[in-house]
Amino acid sequence: MSACQKGGADLGALLGASAPVPPKLVKEIQAKSMGVKSPILVRLYKEESQLEVWKQANDGKFALLKTYAICAWSGKLGPKRTAGDRQAPEGFYNITPGQMNPTSNYHLAFNVGYPNQFDRANGGTGEHLMVHGSCNSSGCYAMDDWQMEELYALAREAFAGGQRSFQFQAYPFRMTPKNMARHRQSEHYAFWKMMKDGADRFELTKKPVEIGVCEKRYLFDPKPGEALSAAGACPKLEEPAPLMAKRIADEAEEEKLVATMQPSDFAVTTTFAYKPGMPITAEAYAAEQHRRAGFDRLGKPVVEEAPKTAFQAVTGSNK
Repeated sequence: MSACQKGGADLGALLGASAPVPPKLVKEIQAKSMGVKSPILVRLYKEESQLEVWKQANDGKFALLKTYAICAWSGKLGPKRTAGDRQAPEGFYNITPGQMNPTSNYHLAFNVGYPNQFDRANGGTGEHLMVHGSCNSSGCYAMDDWQMEELYALAREAFAGGQRSFQFQAYPFRMTPKNMARHRQSEHYAFWKMMKDGADRFELTKKPVEIGVCEKRYLFDPKPGEALSAAGACPKLEEPAPLMAKRIADEAEEEKLVATMQPSDFAVTTTFAYKPGMPITAEAYAAEQHRRAGFDRLGKPVVEEAPKTAFQAVTGSNK
């Protein structure tokens, strides 16, 4: 796995929507038997504050290209439900060229596509949920501006190569048995267990997951041409043998972990929920940002001063 890119003030001039894919990244793409214009897929994890870009290799499967450290995301673990709740969404979304914003107030951006069919079927409201620059979030996923230029360039080149849309998978955390056990007591556990089904399918096939919605839930890899109703009954689908084996093994491991866990081993479930219009203090705002160190409230890199020498400390000199 590539190391997380942290960004910072020493990354050079920003070039905007026309910024090329950096030469160093082009070399990495080529070394992994990918093309600069080959399709991409994005996976994101809130708890780990990481965003992954996957790219299609010459064998047709997707492989991890690069992992970025998210600069800020607001809210808590769990899906977005209401406009103005400051929650960053979780789910499966498709990003088209029309959702790219080269003139965003936050340097560059792309619209996640919330609410999707699943969100709407479950009463989800809201709009303009983005992945953008500036390292400052109110319901979006914020990257630093240099990272956002790379992401934008990768998406732009994939579209230029013929990709009509790329899949964006937003998870609360990496969907491992250990994390599922830690979050067993969450009110969102059933939702996350459904999300894990989609995550596992990608892990096994390394190809984008086909998404349908029925019975107000996600249906993964429905039959081609299958007519689905978001509130209607789901068709019977046979679970692929590799997926069944992984599910059974993971569930057994999760149950084994839960049986040995102490109360303090389970993730703390917050009961706080921001309501639209609720005043928010500077301290609460800072806490909800999950902001990466090194950036201020406006998303600008913080330049740390070098420690003063003994002479400077005594004289007050800056020389």
